[in-house]
Amino acid sequence: MSFDLPKATRALLIANVAVFLLQLLVHDNTSLMLSQYFALWPLGPEQTGMTPSGNVVHVGFQVWQVVTYGFLHGGFWHIALNMYGLFLFGGAIEHALGARNFLIYYFVCVIIAALAQLAVVHFFTGGFYPTIGASGGIFGVLLAFGMFFPHERLMLIFPPIELPAWMFVTGYGAIELINGVLGTQAGIAHFAHLGGMLGGFLLIQYWRGKFPIKPKRRLMR
Repeated sequence: MSFDLPKATRALLIANVAVFLLQLLVHDNTSLMLSQYFALWPLGPEQTGMTPSGNVVHVGFQVWQVVTYGFLHGGFWHIALNMYGLFLFGGAIEHALGARNFLIYYFVCVIIAALAQLAVVHFFTGGFYPTIGASGGIFGVLLAFGMFFPHERLMLIFPPIELPAWMFVTGYGAIELINGVLGTQAGIAHFAHLGGMLGGFLLIQYWRGKFPIKPKRRLMR
Protein backbone atom coordinates (compact mmCIF):
# COMPACT_ATOMS: atom_id res chain seq x y z
CA MET A 1 0.00 0.00 0.00
CA SER A 2 1.33 3.45 -0.91
CA PHE A 3 2.18 5.91 1.86
CA ASP A 4 1.54 8.76 -0.58
CA LEU A 5 -2.00 9.43 0.64
CA PRO A 6 -4.28 11.70 -1.40
CA LYS A 7 -4.79 15.18 -0.03
CA ALA A 8 -8.22 14.92 1.61
CA THR A 9 -7.39 11.69 3.44
CA ARG A 10 -4.08 13.18 4.54
CA ALA A 11 -5.81 16.35 5.75
CA LEU A 12 -8.29 14.35 7.84
CA LEU A 13 -5.48 12.33 9.38
CA ILE A 14 -3.51 15.46 10.24
CA ALA A 15 -6.56 17.24 11.67
CA ASN A 16 -7.51 14.31 13.90
CA VAL A 17 -3.97 13.83 15.19
CA ALA A 18 -3.53 17.58 15.77
CA VAL A 19 -6.71 17.79 17.85
CA PHE A 20 -5.69 14.72 19.83
CA LEU A 21 -2.29 16.25 20.58
CA LEU A 22 -4.08 19.41 21.69
CA GLN A 23 -6.19 17.30 24.05
CA LEU A 24 -3.01 15.81 25.51
CA LEU A 25 -1.02 19.00 25.82
CA VAL A 26 -3.48 21.55 27.17
CA HIS A 27 -4.30 22.15 30.82
CA ASP A 28 -7.00 19.95 32.34
CA ASN A 29 -9.51 22.81 32.39
CA THR A 30 -8.96 23.48 28.69
CA SER A 31 -9.28 19.79 27.87
CA LEU A 32 -12.53 19.73 29.81
CA MET A 33 -13.71 22.76 27.86
CA LEU A 34 -13.06 20.92 24.58
CA SER A 35 -15.34 18.11 25.72
CA GLN A 36 -17.86 20.54 27.17
CA TYR A 37 -18.37 22.41 23.92
CA PHE A 38 -17.29 20.04 21.15
CA ALA A 39 -18.18 16.49 22.24
CA LEU A 40 -21.63 15.23 21.22
CA TRP A 41 -23.98 15.64 24.17
CA PRO A 42 -27.53 14.20 24.29
CA LEU A 43 -30.58 16.16 23.27
CA GLY A 44 -32.49 17.98 25.98
CA PRO A 45 -31.86 20.70 28.55
CA GLU A 46 -28.36 21.49 29.70
CA GLN A 47 -27.03 19.66 32.73
CA THR A 48 -24.93 21.24 35.46
CA GLY A 49 -21.97 19.50 37.06
CA MET A 50 -18.78 20.17 38.95
CA THR A 51 -15.23 19.49 37.81
CA PRO A 52 -12.62 17.84 40.04
CA SER A 53 -11.16 21.32 40.62
CA GLY A 54 -14.51 22.61 41.88
CA ASN A 55 -15.62 24.59 38.83
CA VAL A 56 -19.31 24.49 37.91
CA VAL A 57 -19.90 23.62 34.25
CA HIS A 58 -22.97 23.46 32.04
CA VAL A 59 -23.06 20.87 29.28
CA GLY A 60 -25.63 20.08 26.63
CA PHE A 61 -26.27 19.60 22.94
CA GLN A 62 -25.21 22.22 20.41
CA VAL A 63 -25.76 21.83 16.69
CA TRP A 64 -22.08 22.06 15.74
CA GLN A 65 -21.32 19.03 17.88
CA VAL A 66 -22.62 16.69 15.15
CA VAL A 67 -19.34 17.49 13.33
CA THR A 68 -16.86 18.45 16.04
CA TYR A 69 -17.28 15.27 18.11
CA GLY A 70 -15.66 13.39 15.23
CA PHE A 71 -12.30 15.07 15.90
CA LEU A 72 -12.07 14.28 19.63
CA HIS A 73 -10.78 10.96 20.93
CA GLY A 74 -10.68 9.29 24.31
CA GLY A 75 -7.19 7.81 24.29
CA PHE A 76 -4.30 6.52 22.22
CA TRP A 77 -5.92 3.29 21.04
CA HIS A 78 -9.16 5.08 20.22
CA ILE A 79 -7.49 7.43 17.76
CA ALA A 80 -4.90 4.87 16.61
CA LEU A 81 -7.52 2.36 15.46
CA ASN A 82 -9.64 5.03 13.80
CA MET A 83 -6.71 6.57 11.95
CA TYR A 84 -5.46 3.14 10.92
CA GLY A 85 -8.85 2.49 9.32
CA LEU A 86 -8.73 5.86 7.56
CA PHE A 87 -5.19 5.14 6.38
CA LEU A 88 -6.11 1.69 5.04
CA PHE A 89 -9.33 2.56 3.23
CA GLY A 90 -9.56 6.34 2.88
CA GLY A 91 -7.15 6.69 -0.04
CA ALA A 92 -8.95 4.11 -2.17
CA ILE A 93 -12.30 5.80 -1.58
CA GLU A 94 -10.87 9.26 -2.26
CA HIS A 95 -9.40 8.01 -5.55
CA ALA A 96 -12.82 6.60 -6.45
CA LEU A 97 -14.82 9.71 -5.53
CA GLY A 98 -12.38 12.59 -5.87
CA ALA A 99 -11.27 14.79 -2.97
CA ARG A 100 -14.38 16.99 -2.81
CA ASN A 101 -16.90 14.17 -2.89
CA PHE A 102 -14.81 12.14 -0.48
CA LEU A 103 -14.96 14.93 2.09
CA ILE A 104 -18.70 15.32 1.51
CA TYR A 105 -19.11 11.58 1.96
CA TYR A 106 -16.99 11.46 5.11
CA PHE A 107 -18.80 14.30 6.85
CA VAL A 108 -22.23 13.00 5.86
CA CYS A 109 -21.27 9.72 7.55
CA VAL A 110 -20.04 11.58 10.64
CA ILE A 111 -23.27 13.59 10.85
CA ILE A 112 -25.63 10.66 10.27
CA ALA A 113 -23.67 8.69 12.87
CA ALA A 114 -24.23 11.55 15.33
CA LEU A 115 -27.96 11.69 14.56
CA ALA A 116 -28.25 7.94 15.06
CA GLN A 117 -26.48 8.17 18.41
CA LEU A 118 -28.66 11.08 19.52
CA ALA A 119 -31.82 9.19 18.57
CA VAL A 120 -30.80 5.97 20.33
CA VAL A 121 -29.86 7.78 23.55
CA HIS A 122 -32.98 9.98 23.47
CA PHE A 123 -35.56 7.30 22.69
CA PHE A 124 -34.05 4.08 24.03
CA THR A 125 -31.04 4.02 26.33
CA GLY A 126 -31.29 7.32 28.18
CA GLY A 127 -28.35 8.59 30.17
CA PHE A 128 -26.34 11.77 29.85
CA TYR A 129 -22.83 11.20 28.56
CA PRO A 130 -20.78 12.54 25.65
CA THR A 131 -19.91 10.74 22.43
CA ILE A 132 -16.55 11.35 20.74
CA GLY A 133 -14.50 9.83 17.95
CA ALA A 134 -14.18 9.55 14.19
CA SER A 135 -15.63 6.04 14.12
CA GLY A 136 -18.84 7.06 12.35
CA GLY A 137 -16.85 8.43 9.43
CA ILE A 138 -14.47 5.47 9.44
CA PHE A 139 -17.30 2.95 9.34
CA GLY A 140 -18.78 4.88 6.43
CA VAL A 141 -15.45 4.66 4.61
CA LEU A 142 -15.30 0.93 5.33
CA LEU A 143 -18.83 0.52 3.94
CA ALA A 144 -17.81 2.36 0.76
CA PHE A 145 -14.82 0.06 0.35
CA GLY A 146 -17.09 -2.96 0.56
CA MET A 147 -19.43 -1.48 -2.05
CA PHE A 148 -16.77 -0.22 -4.48
CA PHE A 149 -14.32 -3.11 -4.13
CA PRO A 150 -16.49 -6.05 -3.00
CA HIS A 151 -14.05 -8.74 -4.12
CA GLU A 152 -10.87 -7.25 -2.66
CA ARG A 153 -9.42 -9.59 -0.05
CA LEU A 154 -9.11 -8.35 3.53
CA MET A 155 -7.19 -10.22 6.21
CA LEU A 156 -8.75 -10.71 9.62
CA ILE A 157 -6.44 -10.40 12.61
CA PHE A 158 -8.15 -13.21 14.51
CA PRO A 159 -8.64 -15.71 13.10
CA PRO A 160 -6.02 -14.91 10.41
CA ILE A 161 -8.13 -15.65 7.35
CA GLU A 162 -8.89 -13.68 4.19
CA LEU A 163 -12.41 -12.58 3.34
CA PRO A 164 -13.82 -10.65 0.38
CA ALA A 165 -14.49 -7.05 1.34
CA TRP A 166 -18.27 -7.35 1.01
CA MET A 167 -18.33 -10.25 3.47
CA PHE A 168 -15.98 -8.49 5.88
CA VAL A 169 -18.12 -5.35 5.89
CA THR A 170 -21.40 -7.25 6.19
CA GLY A 171 -20.05 -9.32 9.06
CA TYR A 172 -18.65 -6.29 10.84
CA GLY A 173 -21.97 -4.49 10.52
CA ALA A 174 -23.84 -7.51 11.89
CA ILE A 175 -21.49 -7.70 14.89
CA GLU A 176 -22.02 -4.00 15.58
CA LEU A 177 -25.80 -4.47 15.45
CA ILE A 178 -25.70 -7.45 17.81
CA ASN A 179 -23.41 -5.66 20.26
CA GLY A 180 -25.57 -2.56 20.11
CA VAL A 181 -28.81 -4.44 20.78
CA LEU A 182 -27.32 -6.59 23.54
CA GLY A 183 -25.28 -3.78 25.06
CA THR A 184 -22.34 -6.10 25.57
CA GLN A 185 -19.60 -3.44 25.19
CA ALA A 186 -20.23 -0.46 27.42
CA GLY A 187 -18.74 2.83 26.30
CA ILE A 188 -18.81 2.00 22.57
CA ALA A 189 -21.34 3.82 20.38
CA HIS A 190 -22.33 0.87 18.20
CA PHE A 191 -25.35 2.63 16.74
CA ALA A 192 -23.20 5.59 15.76
CA HIS A 193 -21.03 3.13 13.82
CA LEU A 194 -24.13 1.71 12.15
CA GLY A 195 -25.40 5.23 11.48
CA GLY A 196 -22.17 6.03 9.67
CA MET A 197 -22.59 2.94 7.52
CA LEU A 198 -26.24 3.75 6.82
CA GLY A 199 -25.42 7.34 5.88
CA GLY A 200 -22.70 6.14 3.53
CA PHE A 201 -24.94 3.55 1.92
CA LEU A 202 -27.74 6.05 1.29
CA LEU A 203 -25.39 8.67 -0.16
CA ILE A 204 -23.75 6.15 -2.50
CA GLN A 205 -27.15 4.94 -3.66
CA TYR A 206 -28.21 8.55 -4.26
CA TRP A 207 -25.06 9.21 -6.27
CA ARG A 208 -25.80 6.06 -8.26
CA GLY A 209 -29.23 7.42 -9.16
CA LYS A 210 -31.20 4.85 -7.16
CA PHE A 211 -33.65 7.35 -5.64
CA PRO A 212 -36.44 9.41 -7.28
CA ILE A 213 -34.39 12.58 -6.77
CA LYS A 214 -31.40 12.23 -9.08
CA PRO A 215 -27.92 13.77 -8.69
CA LYS A 216 -26.58 16.09 -11.37
CA ARG A 217 -23.80 13.61 -12.08
CA ARG A 218 -24.18 9.93 -11.41
CA LEU A 219 -21.54 7.83 -9.73
CA MET A 220 -20.62 5.11 -12.20
CA ARG A 221 -19.21 2.62 -9.68
